[in-house]
Amino acid sequence: MAIAERRPIGRFVETSDVIILGAGAAGLFCAGRAGQRGLKVVLLEKTDAPGKKILISGGGRCNFTNLGAGPGNYLSANPHFAKSTLARYTPADFIALVEKHRIVWHEKTLGQLFCDGSAKQIVAMLLAECPSEQVALTCGVEVASVARGEDGSFTVTANDGRQWQAPALVIATGGPSIPKMGASDFAYRLARQFGLKVVEPRPALVPLTLGGEEALFRELSGVAAPVLARAGKAQFAEAALFTHKGLSGPAILQVSSYWRHGEAVGITFLPDAATDWLIDAKRDRPRAQLRTLLRERLPDRLADALAERLGLERALGNLADKELREAQVRLADWRFHPNGTEGYAKAEVTAGGIATAELSSRTMEATKVPGLYAIGEAVDVTGWLGGYNFQWAWASGHACAEALAEAST
Repeated sequence: MAIAERRPIGRFVETSDVIILGAGAAGLFCAGRAGQRGLKVVLLEKTDAPGKKILISGGGRCNFTNLGAGPGNYLSANPHFAKSTLARYTPADFIALVEKHRIVWHEKTLGQLFCDGSAKQIVAMLLAECPSEQVALTCGVEVASVARGEDGSFTVTANDGRQWQAPALVIATGGPSIPKMGASDFAYRLARQFGLKVVEPRPALVPLTLGGEEALFRELSGVAAPVLARAGKAQFAEAALFTHKGLSGPAILQVSSYWRHGEAVGITFLPDAATDWLIDAKRDRPRAQLRTLLRERLPDRLADALAERLGLERALGNLADKELREAQVRLADWRFHPNGTEGYAKAEVTAGGIATAELSSRTMEATKVPGLYAIGEAVDVTGWLGGYNFQWAWASGHACAEALAEAST
């Protein structure tokens, strides 16, 4: 599908059945589905090209869904909100679309699906799914205002004076994560303009920073190890990575979505160790030191740092069982106290957003503003790391498109 050419500034107002703001994953998918249902769609994108976040996702190969995606993999003020939407467009549905376009894919760990080739294939697929006679994509549109007329129609005015009008408007501009890609809080400002509540947004799937005495762990920058990480009631068994600012890696990114300022993050450094593994080691290898045992199970630099902080530098046979059990407990629940995150610049997604209490879980339409819809990351539904947020984009875009088609008949 060709990107629409910019028209000269004038008073001409382009009309359509629906205006979709944002040509990211949710917006592109919704536009294609709505266009295929016969609707005339205007798709407006702030940046110079569609799908920019898609292109950088998954290391450039796009982790486009997860085989296990379900309501339990999402955070929201209303944990039940996503059930209907996710049930009506599943990972299997998107896989079928990918295969229809002959995109070869593979499964990595924990049900994560990636393109064998490039994320460009997913963007090309989404554009190909937009019927050219029905969907007009215009990039480089900086929205100056959005107004709702007495007849309920929406008028979008760009900074350069161009205008578009439609009886339906879809907010698909995402959240403020990764601002260098053009992300902003536009969706929240627009929602508030129309009286919709917004759940306080915050960076999610983001590295955590350490300060004070814990800043000593920064000397381990680049060291990674499999751990069990916990924050609040959530826990994830994946890799943690020490950085020059604090903690990162899949396990940390996962718990960051649940972490709140002032709370601790618990790390189990040897998640597969038996309950009394040090007591057993004392019996079997009394001359060995804790540092030696840790080096057998963890990267050397991490093992040395943990042993130093535990302060047990004598042979196991010279240590009391009580000391060894205390070390076991500490290693099984090492508490870090992050002083913050690396912010939206490094956050993969934004938690919070347009309140689900304001939207229909079946249609994604605002209950108080007929014709106004919100989908994707703009909504207070945030997935785990591993393809879940893309699946929400596809599912919410699908639900919205179906509702738009029903409303137009």
